[in-house]
Amino acid sequence: MPASQCFDVVIIGSGAAGMTAALHLATSHKVALLSKASLNEGSTRWAQGGIATVVDPEDSLAAHIEDTLVAGAGLCHQDAVELVVNNSRQSIQWLIDQGVPFTPAEMTQSTEHSESSSPLSYHLTREGGHSFRRILHADDATGLAISETLTARVRQHTNICVFENYLAIDLITRHKLGLAGQACVGVYALDIKQDKVQTLAAKAVILATGGASKVYLYTSNPDGSSGDGIAMAWRAGCPVANMEFNQFHPTCLYHPSAKSFLISEALRGEGARLTLPNGEPFMQRFDSRCELAPRDIVARAIDHEMKRLGLDHVCLDISHQGADFIRGHFPTIYQRCLALGIDITKEPMPVVPAAHYTCGGIVTNHQGQTNIAGLYAIGECAFTGLHGANRMASNSLLECIVYGRLAAEDLLAKLPSFKAPPELTVWDESQVTDSDEDVVISHNWDEIRRFMWDYVGIVRTDKRLERAQHRIKLLQSEIHDYYANYRISSDLLELRNLATVAELIIRSAQLRKESRGLHYTLDYPKTTPEARDTLLVPDCW
Repeated sequence: MPASQCFDVVIIGSGAAGMTAALHLATSHKVALLSKASLNEGSTRWAQGGIATVVDPEDSLAAHIEDTLVAGAGLCHQDAVELVVNNSRQSIQWLIDQGVPFTPAEMTQSTEHSESSSPLSYHLTREGGHSFRRILHADDATGLAISETLTARVRQHTNICVFENYLAIDLITRHKLGLAGQACVGVYALDIKQDKVQTLAAKAVILATGGASKVYLYTSNPDGSSGDGIAMAWRAGCPVANMEFNQFHPTCLYHPSAKSFLISEALRGEGARLTLPNGEPFMQRFDSRCELAPRDIVARAIDHEMKRLGLDHVCLDISHQGADFIRGHFPTIYQRCLALGIDITKEPMPVVPAAHYTCGGIVTNHQGQTNIAGLYAIGECAFTGLHGANRMASNSLLECIVYGRLAAEDLLAKLPSFKAPPELTVWDESQVTDSDEDVVISHNWDEIRRFMWDYVGIVRTDKRLERAQHRIKLLQSEIHDYYANYRISSDLLELRNLATVAELIIRSAQLRKESRGLHYTLDYPKTTPEARDTLLVPDCW
């Protein structure tokens, strides 16, 4: 069994938040960066729309703050919103300094469409919930541009040790080791290619593992979005909050070969219209902002029309904007749809809502610290109060950069006073055997995602939630027995985490006796006067 390796900081997750923290910390500390697949295969690379910040002289920080508060349906923490928005320009400038190729304003000067240019000479677009054009983007592949740029920086840095194809199993705390005090001192991680468990010791651990949208049958997220960090933190003793708020992106491409291809909200920002298959628009019946209403409203409107008419999908049409405009602004979407036989310059796209973003998560403070000493959480896996009951478009990439920087700065100040981790015990698998029934894993994985979609989806009821709770308890018992008796695999670990996160979502949804933002229940259709977070606290210690 390999001995443990020791680092100043172990970062679990290699998206925008994890790489931002790593690059800041590596100026003076030895950092381990764990990635479930290759370094830039997480959710960040699939973010199409852009990153929100105030640069237009007609816009203001106050307007960005107000738009975020409105989209959050009264549940945002104003101090968190102000912190992120006030740090946005500095964070964007850092990305520019790293070399992220945001689209310049000059690319659109020849078009007839009215555009707005920022003082930084970058093109700005507008998305749902925003009152101004404030979305910087790299064509329609902003996440990919950020991911590739930061990946190149990370690979060049001698203080960052990259562990690709490593899946974290569980956090190692002093409590679990039987020692006094409660602090995180490392992590067990599965080397997927070598099928061996490594023990990584550290003065501090940062969870940057993304969200849990893979708990649903239909999602815009990559396969790795299985809630690993949230589940590990919960098992270690961290409270979680607002797990009932799961954002369903209104427009994912509906095509048997498209899998999880997202159709960016930026299309609606540039005039794309949602219609029924017969070409009839419908958003005006649900909100005066029509296609630019916040995502929860648009997703519920689409869900309502699909159920009312028995439709498999609705349509999104931008063909009226002209072929040159469409190909210039949305080259990735244009090429992907064309490869599937859909020419978006001439015809509408079939779209459906899909699970997209986890608004709740591990409770942290403004520096990303959890209640466990030495353990931080940043990005989508964290709950800071920024998103409230509904995340506003393009605030998520911004959150990753802002909190990645803030957590790193906090650790840079505190690491010199942190003690070296104790001697860690290696992973013991002497009491388990190889499984001869992996079909159990695939069956349970499918069952969880299907009943979560059917019972804990866009529209909920008490009866549906009770059914979901009953099923998750049965599955968790089966998964626990399987985990205790057989050697681990990446599929088993992700299933275990999905089951934990599903339980947290169901419990949170049952506690909220109102409809607010992304949580809509037919049994409590009204919003209560007082906005309260849903807090769950583990009873493990």
